[in-house]
Order: sequence, then C-alpha cells, then structure tokens
Amino acid sequence: MWLRNREGTEPLSARSPLRARRILSMVALVLGVVAAVVFMILAMSTGEQVWRWEAAIAAVVAVVAAIDLAVLRRRRSGGQQRSGGQHRDQ
Repeated sequence: MWLRNREGTEPLSARSPLRARRILSMVALVLGVVAAVVFMILAMSTGEQVWRWEAAIAAVVAVVAAIDLAVLRRRRSGGQQRSGGQHRDQ
C-alpha cells in the first residue's frame, strides 16, 4: 500500500483543518451579515458616511466567508466529479 512507504514527517493520524475552516467561515458569515445590517441602520439614522464604509467592509467579510463555504462544500462533495465520466484534457 502506498501509505506505508511515506517519506514525509506528518503523523499517520494527521487531519485536515477543513472542519475548523468551515466553523470559522460560518461565524464570519453570521457576524458579517449582522454587522452590515447594524451599520446600515446606524448610517441611515445618523447620516454619517463612516457607518456606510463600516457596512461595506462587513458585507465584504460576509461575501468572502460565503465564497469560502461554497469552496469547502464543493471540496467535500468531491469536486473532481465530471459529467459524462470524461477527462478534462480530452
């Protein structure tokens, strides 16, 4: 078996950090959306420009977290599956 002839220094029980990454992305998504809503409410009530910038930054954080979750979902579902069973280079 190919795992028995390893030359690396990683342990046999090494695990991928994808679970922690998924949890952190979910937290960032929730906090980003909540912060964007709160900052937009503050921007509308006070009329100050700084709150709009804060809302934009929080929205960008939420979008990046959502994209990361989509990438993780694709990776977990086996992103190497191709339609028709054909290889990409053919």
